[in-house]
Parts: sequence; C-alpha cells; structure tokens
Amino acid sequence: MKYRTGHFNKNIDPLAEEFNSSLSVDKRLYREDIEASLAHAEMLGQRGIIPPGDAEKIRNGLLSVKDDIESGALEIRDAEDIHMFVETELTKRIGTAGKRLHTARSRNDQVATDFKLHVRRLCGEICESLRALITAITAAAEKNTDAPMPGFTHLQKAQPITAAHHLMAYGEMFYRDLTRFRDCKKRLNILPLGSCALAGTTYPIDRDFVKTKLGFDGISNNTLDGVSDRDFVCEFIYSAANAMLHLSRLSEEIIIFSSDDYKYITVDEAHSTGSSIMPQKRNPDIAELIRGKTGRVYGDLTAVLTMMKALPLAYNKDLQEDKEPLFDAYDALSNSLKLAEKMISALTYNKKNMLKACGSGYINATAAADYLTSLKGIPFREAYEITGALVSYAASKNLPLDKLTLAEFNSFAKNAPDNAAKSDAYAAENDTKIPLFDSDIYQKIDIKNILLENSTPGGPSVKAVKQSIKDLKKRLKQVDY
Repeated sequence: MKYRTGHFNKNIDPLAEEFNSSLSVDKRLYREDIEASLAHAEMLGQRGIIPPGDAEKIRNGLLSVKDDIESGALEIRDAEDIHMFVETELTKRIGTAGKRLHTARSRNDQVATDFKLHVRRLCGEICESLRALITAITAAAEKNTDAPMPGFTHLQKAQPITAAHHLMAYGEMFYRDLTRFRDCKKRLNILPLGSCALAGTTYPIDRDFVKTKLGFDGISNNTLDGVSDRDFVCEFIYSAANAMLHLSRLSEEIIIFSSDDYKYITVDEAHSTGSSIMPQKRNPDIAELIRGKTGRVYGDLTAVLTMMKALPLAYNKDLQEDKEPLFDAYDALSNSLKLAEKMISALTYNKKNMLKACGSGYINATAAADYLTSLKGIPFREAYEITGALVSYAASKNLPLDKLTLAEFNSFAKNAPDNAAKSDAYAAENDTKIPLFDSDIYQKIDIKNILLENSTPGGPSVKAVKQSIKDLKKRLKQVDY
C-alpha cells in the first residue's frame, strides 16, 4: 500500500522512494504501533465509528501480525515505514476491515504516539540499568570505606579521601541521571493520538479512553503541538548525553588509576584487551570505548536540536530524522551502562598502593594548617602561610611532612608574621613567639586520623561515607519510575 494514489499520475523516482523510506530505522516501533492501533480500533468500535465486528477482526489481525513478527515467521520489509507495513499486512489478512483502522487518525499523530510509547519504555529500561550501576557502586563502596586514597584537584594530589568516597561521587551523579530519565518519562506521557494531521477530527472519538488504555497521564491540549512536539526526543537524548558524560568521567579515572604510574585499581581481564605486538599489555579498551562513544551521543543531541531549531508547525518530513539519533543514543548508553556495572563490580582496589600514594604530594598540609587554626588560635591565612613554608622546606629535603622534626616545624612557626593572633599558645606577654607545634601534630597529620576526624556530612570519613551509602540506597529504593 502506498499513499501516492488519487491525484498522483506519475510514479515516484526510485531513488527518492528509497530516500523517503524510514523502515530500516522505525521498524523498532512495531510493538508500539500495534499496541496503539489496538487501542484505537477498540475505541472506534465502542463509539460506533466502525462496525464492532470489524474492530474485533482488526484486533485479531493485529495480534497475529505481532505474533508472526516476534516468532520470525513475518519479516519486516517492502514498505515505506513500519506503520504502513503493519496496516498493509493487516489488510492482507482480514481484507476490507483492515482498511477501516486508519479512520479518525493521521500518520502524524500515529507516529507521535508510537514514538512516545517507545521512548517511555526506553526510559524505564535506562532507569533499570542506572539502578543496577548505582547498586554496584554502593556495593563496591561498602568494601572500601576504610581505604584511603589521594583526592585530586587539577590532577594534582590535594587531600586524603577514601575509595568509597570517590565511588559515591559517581553514585550521586548516576542517581541524578536516573531522576532525569524518570522526569523525561513523566513529561512525555501525554497522548497525541486524536490530533490527527494537525486539526483533530469530526468523528466522535474518545481520547480519554485511548489515553487510559495506553497508560498515558493526559491528552495533548493542542492538536498542532500534539503532532509536532519532539521535546521528549531532545530531553531523552540530552539525558543520555549527560549520563554518558558521567560515564566518560568514570572511564577516564578507571583508565588513569589502573595505569602503571598509579596502580590504584586493576581492571578485570574480562574488560581488558591485549596488544597485537606487546605481549605485556592489558588495555582498558572498554572504558576507552565508553569515553569515545560519549562524543557520538553528543552528536545525536546536536543533530536533533539542529533539525528542530527552525521547524514550522505542524508536521514536516524533517521529523522523520528524530528516531535514528535517539536509537543511536539509547544503544550507546544502554550498552555503556551495562558494561560499566560489570567493570565496577569486578574492579580490584589495591589498598596498599593507594595508602602509599597518600604519603606523597603533601595531602596532609591542609590538616597542618587546620591544626594551627583550631588548636593554636592562628588565623587561617597565617596558618596557611606557615604551612606553605613548611611544605616548601620539606620538598627541598625530599621529605614528607611527618618526617620533619618538631624543631623543624617550630623553626617556621617562630618566623610567623608579627601581627599573628595573640593567643596564650602563640604569644607571651612580652610578645616573644613561643613554639606552636607540639608532638600531637604528628597525630593530626596522619592520613588515617585525618579521615577519622573529618566530621563533614557527605565527607570521606568512614562514618560519613557509610551514612552516604545508606542514604543513597534508601533513595534508590524509593525512587519511582
């Protein structure tokens, strides 16, 4: 069946016909097309718009088409799009009754409805994959709450954290991604069917019946918007791009931290590949591919936004280009999420290497400055200057802070600025500087003690991270999508 009937007297150019066809892409929608058609046909029969007997024939015919597609007995081919394929096959099977199915609808609202149903399902699938990844992250975090590692800014060692704290940062990112897809699913759940081509129909259709049958929350309030809205496509791909961004950041750190210069983690052999020439290599190719596919999903978002940016109302053939980018983004994200879950679950954390790494880079310097401020009454900016001088001195000696003698610590304290705080511990009555550092400084700058004393909610201490894990697991259990 083709639409070129009536006033068309010339066959379409074969190349144009091939160019116009979307079957290779939109055949993914066969389930949703049949589902929406079943609801539409039932409504037509109940309203007396078509004979109830024909509505029953349509129902049985559509179900047989679906069964044959899913069993492999019927191949999807030789049609302009999936919608015409289903209708043509239906008519072959049940005759004239099949031609009544398209009463009171247009391919415009049909396509929009099918696509919304499909994207709604994809949102649910992505949410499930995100839930599984977050669960894997919290499980790995629970095993590493007491595993110190350096935290970084500018890729320079900054302050001590734990492997669990690092993991939970990604847990929070992916939880936000899950809520984005949940919200996308909620916003798209408005029924376009009944908008017809752009102006509705004179038939006495029951849009509320179809809405309920298909599980939509409402019907479109404007028929022009109903057929031309693709916000849900843009939002889905944006959400996918944002999730891929987070996956890419995670992948980058897996790549860095598993390298020979770090060796904080070991990527499982199941997620590594070898070299064609260097037998010693174990490359984190899966993480690298996830990182690479992120750019592809960004391209999908750019393609749809560009396609939509100056599109007049209502339907235009440009909208046929909305599906391939979305399917591509879904495929990339879905596979990446599943592989990321497997990678995280199989990672080995090399706790000795991470703890050893905490001994360089002076990541306990802030704790030394805090010692002067909290225990000795020194204003933080002055404490910062003193500690900075200590770090510079220790670096010149190629020593960590905790290997300096107490005398070396206090040699810098005695040279503190004259306007430093006049605390009992800092200045005598005659304004003579007295030692600021006592032997307890070594306890205060010990990496494990720093983590134990860090009481910041959401911070890296064992207590704080355990609470963060508990909180995320609770939110994950409660989130509804």
